[in-house]
Amino acid sequence: MKKTEPPKRLRSDAAENRERLLAAAHVVFAERGLSATLDDVARHAGVGVGTAYRHFPNKQALASEVLEGAMQRLADDAEAALAVADPWQGFVGFFETVVASQARHRGLHHLSASDGIASAEVQRRFESAVVQLFQRGQKAGVIRPDAAPTDVGPMLVMLRTVIDLSPPGKPELWRRYLAVMLDGLRADERRPILSDGLTTDEFDAFIAAKKRSVK
Repeated sequence: MKKTEPPKRLRSDAAENRERLLAAAHVVFAERGLSATLDDVARHAGVGVGTAYRHFPNKQALASEVLEGAMQRLADDAEAALAVADPWQGFVGFFETVVASQARHRGLHHLSASDGIASAEVQRRFESAVVQLFQRGQKAGVIRPDAAPTDVGPMLVMLRTVIDLSPPGKPELWRRYLAVMLDGLRADERRPILSDGLTTDEFDAFIAAKKRSVK
C-alpha cells in the first residue's frame, strides 16, 4: 500500500508558527530585554507554549537567532569605524552607535559575552575591532595611553544604568554622560588615572558577576 505524505497544510502551519515566534521575539526582546521568557514570546505570538518549545528548546536558542543579526551589525559598525579617516571621530562614532543601539533594543542592552547568545565569530570580530580602535587612537595620540580596550565593558554598564534611569522626557540622556566619558579618554593634559584597568581575566569575571546580579 502506498504511503501517503503528511498534509502540506501542517508543514505550512509549522513554518508559519515559527515565523510568528521569531517576529514576536524581535518585539518582546527589544521591549523587555533578556528577562523575557519563552512563554512571554509565545503569548505575544498568539501560539501555545508547547508550540514554542517544539521550535526552540529554550529562550537562549530563540534569542541567539533573533539577536545574532543585531550583533553582526554592531560588529560591522565597529569595523566600519576603523575606516573613518580621523581616529578620534571613528572612536566616538563607534561608541555612539553601540549605545544608541542598546537604548533602542533592550535585548542588546542586557546582552553580555557570558550569555553565550552571540556566536564566537561575531564576538571575536567585535572585540578585535574594539582593540584596533584603541590601538589606532593611541598611536595617533588622541586616546590617552593608560586607557585600555577592557575599559569599554564597565563604561557600557554605567551607560546602561543611565538608560534605565532616564525619565521619559529625556530618552537620550545617555549622550551627556557618554560625552563626559569620552572626554576623559582623550590624550591631552588631564589628571592621571590612579588605578589600573581590568585585565582580560578580570574583565570576564566582571561580566560574569554582573550577569549573576541581574538574575
